[in-house]
Amino acid sequence: MTKTIYVGNLPWSTTEEALAETFSQFGPVQSCRIVTDRETGRSRGFGFVEVNDEDAERIIAAAQGLTLGGRVLTVNEARERGPRRF
Repeated sequence: MTKTIYVGNLPWSTTEEALAETFSQFGPVQSCRIVTDRETGRSRGFGFVEVNDEDAERIIAAAQGLTLGGRVLTVNEARERGPRRF
């Protein structure tokens, strides 16, 4: 089983490869993705990292307060997205 970790306050220039490399120092990373704007394709400044269930708590604790590209990351377990309103 996997758990998804939310990573916020990412520098705009962060790539998915750099994000995976950063988190892999704390444990195995299954996948990662950076959320982009539909119209411009630019990063929205946050992303998600999938890790093994048993590693999630340790990785979240280790990565909390980590600095990437001069920015302090916000790291916590991802929550389910609620219904969208238009």
